[in-house]
Amino acid sequence: MGPMKLLRTDRGVAVDLPGAAPLQLHHIIGVGRNYVEHALEQGAKPPERPMIFTKNPFSASLDGDDIVVPEICQDREQVDFEGELALVIGKACRDVSESEASDPASGCILGYCCANDVSARWWQKEGAGGQFNRGKSFDTFCPLGPVLTPASEAGDPMALRVKTTVSGEVMQDAPTSAMTFGPAYLVAELSRGTTLLPGTVILTGTPSGVGMAQDPKRFLRDGDVVQVEIEGLGSITNPVRFER
Repeated sequence: MGPMKLLRTDRGVAVDLPGAAPLQLHHIIGVGRNYVEHALEQGAKPPERPMIFTKNPFSASLDGDDIVVPEICQDREQVDFEGELALVIGKACRDVSESEASDPASGCILGYCCANDVSARWWQKEGAGGQFNRGKSFDTFCPLGPVLTPASEAGDPMALRVKTTVSGEVMQDAPTSAMTFGPAYLVAELSRGTTLLPGTVILTGTPSGVGMAQDPKRFLRDGDVVQVEIEGLGSITNPVRFER
């Protein structure tokens, strides 16, 4: 099949499927603290079960797009980067087993790509009653790409490496093998009693090194450039622009 392009639509981002209509990315599920070191750098206990939140699907954007920091996120330094491995569901999945989810021939996982779970930390932690959705759902706060690599061609998703740089400085660099819950487990768990529709995006979590955990803290600034690279899947590069 080869890598599939990601397209902008009036509803966000879609996957350009060969010989079929584009598959709209309509639901984004995030997984929090899925790397032990990331949980510890926040002073938090690694979760015993997947920690789940959602992002507005219209937060999805493409490689090269600006990460636009809205005015309501500019009254304090708070906008952070989170390089991640993302997957896209390829068929309706309910109560699938981990072995079925891990089999590329099953079609459960259509493919993998790079992602940046951009997060406005004050809105995430304090501005929305303790719910993550608000701080992670601003427009442009989920760059994806550069393409969607088919699951059959991506290799072992637990044998990749995620690296994030901010304006040339390496901030995150970790193997996906350090994830607590792997992609197939996440698909199986999230599909228990729940139908995951085609076009659902699952962000599998970020490794340690995020800006809020740096000393001093390193939040995104106007003019920064963020790059997320995953071996075998390419890289996405997104400039940061403060909305005026």
